[in-house]
Amino acid sequence: MTLPSANSVRRGFDTPAATITLDETARHRRRMRMVSDRLENGSTITFLLDLPQARLLCHGDGLVLDDGRIIEVRAEPEPLMEVRGSDARHLLSLAWQIGNRHLAAEITETMIRLRRDHVIRDMLIGLGATVQDIEAPFVPEGGAYGGVHASHHHDDHDHGHSHD
Repeated sequence: MTLPSANSVRRGFDTPAATITLDETARHRRRMRMVSDRLENGSTITFLLDLPQARLLCHGDGLVLDDGRIIEVRAEPEPLMEVRGSDARHLLSLAWQIGNRHLAAEITETMIRLRRDHVIRDMLIGLGATVQDIEAPFVPEGGAYGGVHASHHHDDHDHGHSHD
C-alpha cells in the first residue's frame, strides 16, 4: 500500500482532514513517515512528509497531501523556561549569554523562552534574570543560515572559542 505524500505546506485553508500535534523538534523535518492525531471515529491518517528541504513546520501550517487533503500542524506545548531581565539592556545581555551557549531560543522584546535546563536556569538567575517554568509551544529563532539552530555538542567541532 502506497502512503499519501505531503509535498508542500500551505497557510490559509478551510477545514483540514486531520491534525498532527508535534513538539518543536518533530516539527523540523523534511522527509519522514507521520501519523495524524486521532479523528473523531478513532482512525488516523498515515502519510509520508516529503518536502524539498528541511523546514520548521509552524502552528497552523497545512501539509497538503497529493490527494488534496490537508493535515493541519499544531504546535505541542513543551516544558520551557521564560526568562526576563530587569530592563531591555539586561535582557539583551542575557540573550548574549544564551547565544554564546548555542541554545535554541524564542526571543521577544520582553522575554526569552528556552527548553528547561537546571544548569542554564542557575546561570541566568545568577546573572539577575527572573526565570519562570511554563508550558507553551516552542518557536525558536531561525539560524543565521536560514534554518532552525538546533542544539549541538561543542565536542563535535572547533569554532575558535571556549565555553569555559
